[in-house]
Amino acid sequence: MSSRGFKQTVFDLAARAFWAVPGRFALARMFGPSYGLRCVVFHNISETESPFTKGMNVTITPQRIEAALKFITRYYSPVRLQDVLTDCDGHGLPARSMLVTFDDAYASVVESAAPLCRELGVPAVFFVNAAFLDNRRLAPDNLICYVANTMGMRTINAAARVARGDDQPELKALSEVFSNFFPRISLAEREVFLDALLRLAAIDEGRMAQDSNLYLTSKQLSALNSFNFEIGNHTYTHVHSRSLSDPDFVAQVDKNKAVLESVAGVSVRSFSQPYGSSIDVTRELARHLKNSGHRAIFLSESVANSRHADPFHLDRVSARAASDDTFFFELEILPRLRAIRNAVTRRSAAIRANPTQSRAARESTPAVETALRANDRSEKRA
Repeated sequence: MSSRGFKQTVFDLAARAFWAVPGRFALARMFGPSYGLRCVVFHNISETESPFTKGMNVTITPQRIEAALKFITRYYSPVRLQDVLTDCDGHGLPARSMLVTFDDAYASVVESAAPLCRELGVPAVFFVNAAFLDNRRLAPDNLICYVANTMGMRTINAAARVARGDDQPELKALSEVFSNFFPRISLAEREVFLDALLRLAAIDEGRMAQDSNLYLTSKQLSALNSFNFEIGNHTYTHVHSRSLSDPDFVAQVDKNKAVLESVAGVSVRSFSQPYGSSIDVTRELARHLKNSGHRAIFLSESVANSRHADPFHLDRVSARAASDDTFFFELEILPRLRAIRNAVTRRSAAIRANPTQSRAARESTPAVETALRANDRSEKRA
């Protein structure tokens, strides 16, 4: 059995074991600090993977999204964004409150998930990139996936060298593009890379976007109100924000907000950071979002939100929801373990900065780290 297969087996066994225990929600509370608002994020919905999405881990089948939404209505209390903004500290929210969100501009959300949400009474927030409305162009991630899946990594690497020079290390897998290459390049290098990719792959972007029909139309966006969906900001072209400057905020944040509000006829008041990393939410970006009328920022690092969560730092679980037991494990156990891991990391940093910290504090850290290492295989798979 491969290492990946072994980790998957361990994850599945752990999820099944927890789900089978009576009082599983009470048991989950023993695995970490108090858990406030739960947030979950989904992306594309399709029976099969296409070359545009294969390898991104963003697709869930219509059957599984229906099962996930029914699971949420059975075991949680779905809430609206307004409920969250009014009672973000959790005291005014119902027990096990859950906010359902969708990222990117996939038409499948409108076609498959929105009717289910309306039928089951689940409100949701849909974070949209306006640049891809009406299938005028391809989202960078989908373009990269298509080239990698149909032409291989050689074309990806050739475009990367155009953007960054011959010293650019070879990218051996699609995952490296999204985890190592894309987050580190500048906005200008990103555009050079994408232009080179289109040219080297001989792709007519406009025609391919129209033929793929991946993204929602302006008409679909304006109709989402009837499904109890709120529209959120996701940057104009789905960019990492850690290297953006003030002019970039105008082009990526303000422009996207203005276009969405114009098309949908509603106020956009929340922001989801593409790729979900807290590293991308710089102080400058957070300040700009507050000053431009946004009232909440969402990440997707799959960490439990505390009872007194900051509305400008709300985390979401990026769930596969392959079955009820794994969905429970993804929602209740792993986010708590990650919260402990983060607390351990912060405490260790504080100890290094202050060597005179109490002996009790120093001795408690290794114990927590030992417990986390015991769960590493499950955590890394999620």
